[in-house]
Amino acid sequence: MKFIDEFRDGGIARGLIQKIEKSSTQSIQLMEVCGTHTVSIFRYGIRKLIPPEIQLISGPGCPVCVTPNSDIDYAIALSRRNDVILTTFGDMMRVPGSTSSLLKEKAEGRDIRVVYSSLDALKIAEENPDKKVVFFAIGFETTSPTIAVAILHAREEKLRNLFFLNSQKRIPPAIFALLQSKRVKINGFILPGHVSTIIGSYPYQFIAKEFLRPAVITGFEPLDILQGIWMLVRQIEEGRAEIEIQYKRVVHKEGNPLALRKIFEVFEIDQAQWRGLGWIPESGYCLKESFQELDARNLYVEVEPPREHPECKCGEVLQGIKTPAECRLFRIVCNPENPVGPCMVSVEGTCQAYYKFQS
Repeated sequence: MKFIDEFRDGGIARGLIQKIEKSSTQSIQLMEVCGTHTVSIFRYGIRKLIPPEIQLISGPGCPVCVTPNSDIDYAIALSRRNDVILTTFGDMMRVPGSTSSLLKEKAEGRDIRVVYSSLDALKIAEENPDKKVVFFAIGFETTSPTIAVAILHAREEKLRNLFFLNSQKRIPPAIFALLQSKRVKINGFILPGHVSTIIGSYPYQFIAKEFLRPAVITGFEPLDILQGIWMLVRQIEEGRAEIEIQYKRVVHKEGNPLALRKIFEVFEIDQAQWRGLGWIPESGYCLKESFQELDARNLYVEVEPPREHPECKCGEVLQGIKTPAECRLFRIVCNPENPVGPCMVSVEGTCQAYYKFQS
């Protein structure tokens, strides 16, 4: 298939692996920040192809996984209002909150609908003028432009019944928090391709300038990932720390200016709470004052105090401190059919990737 097969060529892969083997002379720990990278790395067996001294660590790159229980509990509380239709992406349905989940609430008769875009929520609001339609807005910078466009459309169409429960996240501040914490030794970063399509490479410059670590924005095909690893290994061996772009066919240094303009037309940068990482400054968005009437947190609900499962290690997995195999619930109690934590729910979750692909 054109533009796919070219990035799965076995001969080129062997050549890249040889380059990595020749370039690597020391123990190296690289973190892939994106959940899609984690899945691709497992699916194509890349951990087994590269030299054993190169360790790949999975980071907090799954938007479903990093959504804290407090936000999930808020969504559940909103869904219990008789005048609310709650809309959400499919993965969020099965994520356990403190004592329930959206899937359980739907089984109890709540009007909860899976959508594929925030624009779907816009349509539902138009079709149900007597209901308050809430969109559970999760995601990284890749999703934020479409959410902003939906909000702008709602304003243009004078929709008074559409609200947004905002739980969006920004990747660069989370990387900053990981590097500051020093709980995991990270020699370099495999940076997310999709997010970087929107924000470009400039927001990552602190990784090289302040923390003297190399990073490579990388695509998702096996040859992309192998080339990204080789570029990182080469930087480390040469004593360089730069932000390079492997995914040049999609990512530009300046990102997508139109998408960024849409985001900042609607949102301001704000602190955000991440599962496992806590509150991180400037790692989220809040609605600008002129759009505050669309904030679902203005709708009155009673929300239970958030609680975490005492044995679930999802928060530490997201930080790269533990692997799923180090959680006593993994496989025995926690699996895709009975997920205890969100890292097992999402297709981009590290625990689900380990469960599916790790023998």
